Amino acid sequence: MSDTQTPNTAAFVSYLAEKRPLIESRLAGACPHAAAADGTCADDLERYLYRPLERFCASGGKRTRPALCLLGAEAVGGSAESALSAAVAVETFQSAALIHDDIADEGELRRGVPCLHVSDGIGIATNVGDLALVVSTQAIRDDEALDAGVRLRLIDELIGMERRTLEGQALDLGWVRDGRWDITVDDYLYMASHKTAYYSAAVPLVMGAICAGASEGQIEALRSFGMAAGLAFQLQDDLLNLVGDAEAQGKDFRSDITEGKRTMAAVWAVGHLPEKSADELVELFSAKTTDAASLARAVELMEESGAIERVRERARELADEAKGHLASADFSPSARRTLTSMADFFVERLG
Repeated sequence: MSDTQTPNTAAFVSYLAEKRPLIESRLAGACPHAAAADGTCADDLERYLYRPLERFCASGGKRTRPALCLLGAEAVGGSAESALSAAVAVETFQSAALIHDDIADEGELRRGVPCLHVSDGIGIATNVGDLALVVSTQAIRDDEALDAGVRLRLIDELIGMERRTLEGQALDLGWVRDGRWDITVDDYLYMASHKTAYYSAAVPLVMGAICAGASEGQIEALRSFGMAAGLAFQLQDDLLNLVGDAEAQGKDFRSDITEGKRTMAAVWAVGHLPEKSADELVELFSAKTTDAASLARAVELMEESGAIERVRERARELADEAKGHLASADFSPSARRTLTSMADFFVERLG
């Protein structure tokens, strides 16, 4: 058993490994290419638009989100294959979000290679990210195996997911830009739900279930489960950035401090530390420091406030809440076990 796998998480880890070849196969043919009719510009379009997207989409990641589309379909008695276009749509949106996030955060590396805006320039990267959004919707529109009404409902879910993700990103970026520290824990949880929970868990599960003809009760149970589990996922991400494995995270370790991110740990600490210590923490988050000692001091202050432990507790509460939602509808026994394992994986993973 690997360092990132426990008995509670093994079923979900196995599910990801089992479904990955199916997902990779479908993704390999999802990226468009320049049409022959484009003539002498076809090579340039491939160079400046289509190949960069194909390269980025092929660069990996755990494929967790597309796997959740397949799991949503199987949970309600359908086939994984019925949800493959939804899986492509969600994963292609993820590519767009990462490309654009890397530009906004001035990132340097993504999945061990230079970010697209570093290798190809900001303009090209922005355009490629925009193309990924187009491909995301097109993947569903072109799936003739699905009824037209199902496709329309999937596109409606996709649009809602995209808008909420953008809302969360707007708050995340805006609070930092404006130097805001009047943020409450509830504000943070709202932002994180929008930025992460919808597209990292709730909507992929729902889209898969819709593909398989789920009942409204099953759809809403999966949506509630995914919102709680997805928020737990984000809280664990925040913890890993602060107190996880520094070697595994590399240059990203404690980057949330450098970037001044308003995480739950930071917001909690500022609200619970003595005034002098809170001011020191705010200064550290505002300094954009990469100094290891300064970053360690910021984490020390958050630990002193009880913030790290509180975030860990809240993530576990959310995972338990997520599992409770599964009782409100009928799901296949094997899928129920995998979903329960998924909730545990989201808060127990080490990377």
